[in-house]
Amino acid sequence: MFTRVGSSAYKADLTNTLDLCALVDNPQNKFKSIHVAGTNGKGSTSHMLAAVLQTAGYKTGLYTSPHLRDFRERIRINGEMMPQQDIVDFVADHKADFEAIQPSFFEMTVALAFDHFAKNSVDIAIIEVGLGGRLDSTNIITPLVSIITNIGWDHMNLLGDTLPLIAGEKAGIIKPNIPVIIGEYQKIVAPVFEQKAEQQHAPLTFASERWDIDVKEKSDKYLTLTATPKQTTDNRQLTIDLQLDLTGSYQLKNVKTVLTAVAELRKQGFTITDADVETALKNVQGITGLQGRWQTLSTNPLTICDTGHNPEGIQEVLKNIASVKHNHLHFVIGVVNDKDISKILKMLPQDATYYFCRPDIPRGLNAASLQSQASEAGLQGEVYPTVKDALSAAQLASKEGDLVFVGGSTFVVAEVV
Repeated sequence: MFTRVGSSAYKADLTNTLDLCALVDNPQNKFKSIHVAGTNGKGSTSHMLAAVLQTAGYKTGLYTSPHLRDFRERIRINGEMMPQQDIVDFVADHKADFEAIQPSFFEMTVALAFDHFAKNSVDIAIIEVGLGGRLDSTNIITPLVSIITNIGWDHMNLLGDTLPLIAGEKAGIIKPNIPVIIGEYQKIVAPVFEQKAEQQHAPLTFASERWDIDVKEKSDKYLTLTATPKQTTDNRQLTIDLQLDLTGSYQLKNVKTVLTAVAELRKQGFTITDADVETALKNVQGITGLQGRWQTLSTNPLTICDTGHNPEGIQEVLKNIASVKHNHLHFVIGVVNDKDISKILKMLPQDATYYFCRPDIPRGLNAASLQSQASEAGLQGEVYPTVKDALSAAQLASKEGDLVFVGGSTFVVAEVV
């Protein structure tokens, strides 16, 4: 499984997925979908869109990865995880097929999800790309709209060692004549998307160029903001007042993407009111079960976790840490062993106390090795045998007014939420 062992489990080919889906009568052709790719923000964007569509009254499937605690988090309908028995039955029914085709974990999971959505007649499903885009197992759907949130440095060993190369892989989800929304205009990669969209005759929109966001207030519970379109067809400025229960500052980028997608869906005949959007974005975690995005674990001591793990994600985490008034930062950190973390370690504050640990998966980097690399970057702290031991130590050492942060890897966060 890729999440556990890394790139050795990745299959850059769609053949197995197509063969598996053919065995279950091509479920990917039986429901409408939205395809979401990108380096950062695709999970939050997918969950927000699912919350909006569900609130608007549509039976909504949601396929995301990785999960934090329960495999079934990956496959939901109207926020409900796929029943265990349905998974058991699917595997039992197709065990011989799996042995013949030898699919990867991702390939099997995609076929399982698509079959579940088709059997339950969802009105629409939000499908998050697992890795990349062009050769990702999910890229057998023909969506109503394709979304690429942004491009950053992640999985370079599989997707390419330049941002344009990575963008080219993610642009592989752009389909002929299907509208595509790029969340964030980035000068270095915009031409990649513009060229691909032109080749595919796919209408292209950069969400960041469509909306202005004015933050009114940030509390532990909500990020309050006003969204104003930069241009409207009827010359009116139609502002939308929103409260987001996902309070990380990076959600400002994602909400522009979501609002642009909602506008596109309305053009395609979906009935989604501003009230639906407002209600949904205020309750994303409750509606969809999303966890680990700038999530408060405790208020005494103040303990927050976030799944940001690549340079761009860590940069956003550090912005959020800076926005929280605190005396001293206690940073619980663990990482996986197949990524170059030197850039990330150089970004982290040297005046914090670090609690080094190893996420409990085969890919987890040995905590002593992490400590050694961190020390070279000027970061000081002790090694702990488990993530929970590191968190307990950080909370015990925390004094009044301090902040405890847990992160570095999705798999570290999975052990504390």
